[in-house]
Amino acid sequence: MAVTAHPSRLRVGSPDYLIVAAVAALVVLGIIAVYSSSFALGILEYGDANYFVFRQVFFAFLGVSAMWLLMKSDYRRLRVVSPLLMLAAILGLVAVLLPGIGVDRNGAARWIAVGGPIPPLQPSEFAKLALIIYVSAWLAGRGEHVKAFWTGFFPFVVLVGLVAGLVMLEPDLGTTIVIVLTTMTLVFVAGASLTHVAAFAGIGSVVASLLVFTGEYRADRIFAFISAEDDPSGRGFHTLQLLIALGSGGVHGLGLGASRQKFFYVPGAHTDGIFAIIGEELGFIGSAIVIALFAVLIIRGFRVILRARDDFGSLLAVGIVSWIAYQALINVGGITRTLPLTGIPLPFLSYGGSALMAMLAGVGILLSVSRYGVDVKALVKPPKPVDGSETIVRPAQRKTSNRVHGGGWPQRKGAN
Repeated sequence: MAVTAHPSRLRVGSPDYLIVAAVAALVVLGIIAVYSSSFALGILEYGDANYFVFRQVFFAFLGVSAMWLLMKSDYRRLRVVSPLLMLAAILGLVAVLLPGIGVDRNGAARWIAVGGPIPPLQPSEFAKLALIIYVSAWLAGRGEHVKAFWTGFFPFVVLVGLVAGLVMLEPDLGTTIVIVLTTMTLVFVAGASLTHVAAFAGIGSVVASLLVFTGEYRADRIFAFISAEDDPSGRGFHTLQLLIALGSGGVHGLGLGASRQKFFYVPGAHTDGIFAIIGEELGFIGSAIVIALFAVLIIRGFRVILRARDDFGSLLAVGIVSWIAYQALINVGGITRTLPLTGIPLPFLSYGGSALMAMLAGVGILLSVSRYGVDVKALVKPPKPVDGSETIVRPAQRKTSNRVHGGGWPQRKGAN
């Protein structure tokens, strides 16, 4: 994971600007796509073509502000407040289930009414980030104990099971899958026993299978994934309309704003189905650009992971990058029918204030880790002679006590 270096060799300064550029491009493209895919619905339901895009811009502003503040802060401070963040997340997940507090939409109680002009917020989106922060801090402090059952695996499963269970009570299977996959990646990277990781994956698979076959709407999504053509006007309608939208775009697309499927053929055209509308209007080229932007973001995220100054920073970066990658993969996979539809938003692009703010806050933490990362050049490049002479620098003899790890890399210090 992380490489711990001498403080004088740590690069504290500029964030990873390629991550900033990729995220900025995705957010701007998302605002344009939200307007194009939602103006008809806004006129029909609210008499305002700008209803959805104005709210998306408002939450984008809040999210970018949070990203900037977190980027400028030292990410290590989050370790101290991680228990409070986790407690607030659990209380938020409980609050949505309480009558009079939670807002019910289409049979799901996932939102809390804030009041005034601010739309309801979705606590499960912020719970993802809080869980990443808390689990990263917890794993970084476990050391070798993470491999033990009672001090490592068992409390981890209890915590993740509690959060996942509360989210499923809403119900929200897509968010639950992202939470389980992200935390499972974290515990694997932290060095947990492969047996425990396999057991965790097995438990998750069994529970997911039971949930799918005991919920009518979830079983319908499996049916639509396998044989949507058998019921094109019923259970397979959503899946087939998404594919029609993608196929109609061809290589170059119909043109920005020219989508036909957004006129109430694709349910959730401005939310979960926005990638299909992008494909219809901007074609294969536009869709490929979106995928390329996510690829740049994830690749640079891996660079931040490798250069993190400590295990906490490395695990934070792993969690945030995994969160973005899994959510994008599940959404695009559902749109293209390579995975069953789960109703999860596409990061930075889909309409949704809570999702956008939480994701941008996560990117801010990732950028903070990049600012405090190890300067790899300083680690491998010998110092230049100050007088211009050809000075031969011989490596100092290293002690074999606790400063050498594996093939000679400095040993990681998870507590720093």
